[in-house]
Amino acid sequence: MSQIPKWMADALPTRTKTLQFLETLAIGTVGGVLFLVTGLPGGLISGAMLAVAAAAMTGRSMAVPAHLTQAVLVMLGIMLGSLMSRQLLQHISAYPLTIGLLALATFCVTFGSSLYLQRLHGWDRTSAFLAASPGALSQIALLAIEKGADMPAIAVVQTLRVIILTAALPLILVATGLTSASAPALTTTIASPLGLVGLIGASVAVSLVLRMAKFPASWLFGAMIGSSVLHGTGLIDGGLPPIVRGIALVGIGTLIGSRFSRMKTSTLLRHLAAGLGSFAIASLITAVFVALVALTTHVRFADVLVAFAPGAMDAMLALALTLHIDPIFVGAHHLSRFIFVTIATPGIVHLFGRPQEDVDD
Repeated sequence: MSQIPKWMADALPTRTKTLQFLETLAIGTVGGVLFLVTGLPGGLISGAMLAVAAAAMTGRSMAVPAHLTQAVLVMLGIMLGSLMSRQLLQHISAYPLTIGLLALATFCVTFGSSLYLQRLHGWDRTSAFLAASPGALSQIALLAIEKGADMPAIAVVQTLRVIILTAALPLILVATGLTSASAPALTTTIASPLGLVGLIGASVAVSLVLRMAKFPASWLFGAMIGSSVLHGTGLIDGGLPPIVRGIALVGIGTLIGSRFSRMKTSTLLRHLAAGLGSFAIASLITAVFVALVALTTHVRFADVLVAFAPGAMDAMLALALTLHIDPIFVGAHHLSRFIFVTIATPGIVHLFGRPQEDVDD
């Protein structure tokens, strides 16, 4: 019997990594199902996220394979794209104004939170700016490494912000009556087997094209575009089966929770106050802009709140799907901020930041 080629053997996960993946997925699934059964809003996402994060903080190695991450993002994109047939573009006339205000809000949040980290916690300017920047975590991590910034501290602040928003935002929206706790019906029918094959094939194909073009969040938005075209033109009717939608939502929560896996408890505790304070400053600044948009436009307050929330783009889009929030409006704004942060942050750090080693001298 021929042996497996070395390149193929190297690409296959080891037994230890496979067990880690399975444990992570099992914990995320249990947490999501428990929250769903108890009727908590956004339960599949929040439950999976908190369960995996808690396991990671006890020392368990939580991880999700790259290919599974991509599959989850593609599923989320397909779900978002399927809403095109339901004509959720009612706020398109408000997009230029609200996206412009979002850019200004992002600028103010970055400088306000970074000033807080510098003045009250003694952070150097580069680390403070990178930690305060809302979103685009992968680009932030690369810049932090390049500039010699305090990556563990930045990771704590960025991760805490996403965890708090993902867990608290659904509860706040439902408790204040801004949205309903019942999950909205995404699609009334399930696509035929042939339709599902075409839906997945088109979504993956567009994602690969965007990936080659280095488009941000290519797996998510490529699938969203592919699904939108097929549904919007009427070529495909229906969407993913409910069980697949549930898996995607649990997957998003699991991905967020696994960010705590490489974070030591001592590191978290050391920067906990900085993370919570920075989040409070970002929330206060964001609240001003949310109120401004809500008072000057006809966009629903709940839609503006999720669209302007300084959290991870995939998490906020997933929450929009589980609550009665316009995911198209939310997606347009989070993508705009992602691009803004990706383009503007290197320039901000270059002009206003200072390498870590300059502080230590």
